[in-house]
Amino acid sequence: MDRGEYYSLFETKTDKQRVIRRLSAISLFVSHWFIWVYRFNHLPKDGGRWVWFGLLAAELWFGLYYLLTQALRWNLVFREPFPDRLSQRYEGRLPKVDIFVCTADPEIEPPTMVVNTVLSMMAYDYPTKKLTVYLSDDAASEVTFYAILLVSDFAKHWLPFCKRFKVEPTSPAAYFRQDCTLTADASWLKQLAQVKKLYEDMEKRIQNVAKLGRVPEELRSNHKGFSEWNSYSSLRDHDTILQILLDKKDPNSKDVEGSVLPTLVYLAREKRPQYHHNFKAGAMNALIRVSSKISNGDIILNVDCDMYSNNSQTLRGALCFFMDEEKGHEIAFVQCPQDFENVTRNDLYGNALSVIREVEFHGADGCGGPLYVGSGCFHRREVLSGRKFSDQYKKNWKTENDQVEETSLDELEEKSKALASCAYEENTMWGKEMGLKYGCAVEDVITGLSIQCQGWKSVYYKPPRKAFLGVAPNTLPQVLVQHKRWSEGDLQILLSKYSPAWYAHGRINIGLQMGYLIYCLWSPNCLPTLYYSIIPSLYLLKGISLFPKISSPWFVPFAYVILGTSIYSMYEFLWSGGTIKGWWNDQRIWLYKKSSSYLFAVIDTTLKQIGLSDLSFTITSKVVEEDVSQRFEKEVMEFGDSSPMVTLLATLAMLNLFCFLGVLKDTILSGLAVIDTMIFQVLLCGCFVLINLPLYEGLFLRKDKGRVPSSVAVKSIALALGACILFMALH
Repeated sequence: MDRGEYYSLFETKTDKQRVIRRLSAISLFVSHWFIWVYRFNHLPKDGGRWVWFGLLAAELWFGLYYLLTQALRWNLVFREPFPDRLSQRYEGRLPKVDIFVCTADPEIEPPTMVVNTVLSMMAYDYPTKKLTVYLSDDAASEVTFYAILLVSDFAKHWLPFCKRFKVEPTSPAAYFRQDCTLTADASWLKQLAQVKKLYEDMEKRIQNVAKLGRVPEELRSNHKGFSEWNSYSSLRDHDTILQILLDKKDPNSKDVEGSVLPTLVYLAREKRPQYHHNFKAGAMNALIRVSSKISNGDIILNVDCDMYSNNSQTLRGALCFFMDEEKGHEIAFVQCPQDFENVTRNDLYGNALSVIREVEFHGADGCGGPLYVGSGCFHRREVLSGRKFSDQYKKNWKTENDQVEETSLDELEEKSKALASCAYEENTMWGKEMGLKYGCAVEDVITGLSIQCQGWKSVYYKPPRKAFLGVAPNTLPQVLVQHKRWSEGDLQILLSKYSPAWYAHGRINIGLQMGYLIYCLWSPNCLPTLYYSIIPSLYLLKGISLFPKISSPWFVPFAYVILGTSIYSMYEFLWSGGTIKGWWNDQRIWLYKKSSSYLFAVIDTTLKQIGLSDLSFTITSKVVEEDVSQRFEKEVMEFGDSSPMVTLLATLAMLNLFCFLGVLKDTILSGLAVIDTMIFQVLLCGCFVLINLPLYEGLFLRKDKGRVPSSVAVKSIALALGACILFMALH
């Protein structure tokens, strides 16, 4: 093609709201500065200096952290790929793609969910000869293997059905949940009924085996793959189990119309008690090595087992970024957002993370690229395998990559097993300079940061039709545990040699460096948040003012920061597709996370740093109980747990309620003088009470199983009342 006629494979658009964002950021930061000036100029002359210094420290933190958050709002960009141009130039020479699906526990990640994700990946609108899907089963469950074995047969019917009728989404379970009565095509209805019956039969067989917890002997004898479990001793002690269930060289790997099916591979890497298996990072690295032997795709897509494909064109869209002749050579990975199909209208638990998804990640893209967040990410294989960035590097996509061994399937399986053995990584750079990094609960984020520090860039790709849909937690304890793991892992990154505070300095854009620090400093937010949640409310009980009077000009910056931040955050939330009630729910959940998840993340990280605790990895359950699901759909908050985090939240809620009732009593007895002297504290305490209304309902009004347990209610009331009495006695 003549250079004068060149058209890029993607377009980058700038943010139309940047003036609003920048003016808001500047004015609010100036107000923070005035608050600091007030604290320095109005130090108490008598007692109470330490309390004053505590407030100053909290306000300094809030202001500086606010400054960090504006780095990802300064230059938002939006990417639009052109798959039609890709097809015109490369349709006959599209690269091979390997898709990694990871699962780790059949109890909390049901095999029926896993098979739907696998089937949706197999059904991408892409040449099947160049598509290979790998399932990494870190539980080495024969039940999961049985489920994937059934998938290899059902796919022969499902994939041609998807292609013929342009099915979206390509997850059978998700597709069958849709209202299909609007279509009157008799041929389609007939074939739909047939394929749906096949799916229901498959699902029933999987569920029956899952209830047993094992595969019956008569079923095991039908496939040689089950013999692999003869060496199985336990979850942490077994050989590598590898089975190529579908392969383009096998004449049986064709669908009912005679077309070749994508290659399908099951892998359970070797585990031994004496070897640390490094959780998901270890599984991913084993997949990278094994896939290099079997298919060696140039592009690797990794997804969690609960994130099915919702858009069969996503793969072609992502390739536009890698294969663009002008900019593609700079891009190491393309990150899609994690969207969830079970988010309620007002997003009760803030699971959608709307502002992060719709604002902050576009801002990170404008600074050099978004974070790698572990699922829905397309990688350049060379980069994951350790390739360093070079300005001279250019990938020739028109050269076919056929670097795989031409051997029989049995021989290929045996040779590949060694690559997933426990001893393979000893004295190698795997987990250090190659593959995903080890030693961190959020191995994805630290890996992406390391890649970007080498000079590579990334792209945030958010197609109009959501690329992937998953299952979000539907109880408050699950949400808190999930965010504890995320914030704990991010804090570990901050304290590691890969910290964005020093390792990334000078290696990536300063805005992106600040962006990483936003998430790495999530958990330390607990300290100023807890201080502001407790101290001003307690001082209400004694009638001691900690803020300027409403008649003072110094009241203005405090009021502007509170109102301005709230109004702007609501604007961002609504701009991101949320509702006003959803914004209020989001504020509540952020308060809960900062007050509990982040505090326990700081404690656990500190214990790990001094050697009193080991690294752990918690998987959020994807199993949904019927009564819990019903309350979730009605947007009734689910507590139902006597965990320390729920106890802490209930105690803080009761403490603020006691303090607010106390100031109401004083107002009734002493008149409205308190309004002028302590209006800010009254409003702050009242806001905490309002935001905790669902907690009070769970403590005192609800009778269902999702209420706050009685033991937690008693403890929280006793602790809060004790704190108030102790404070009054000491002051």
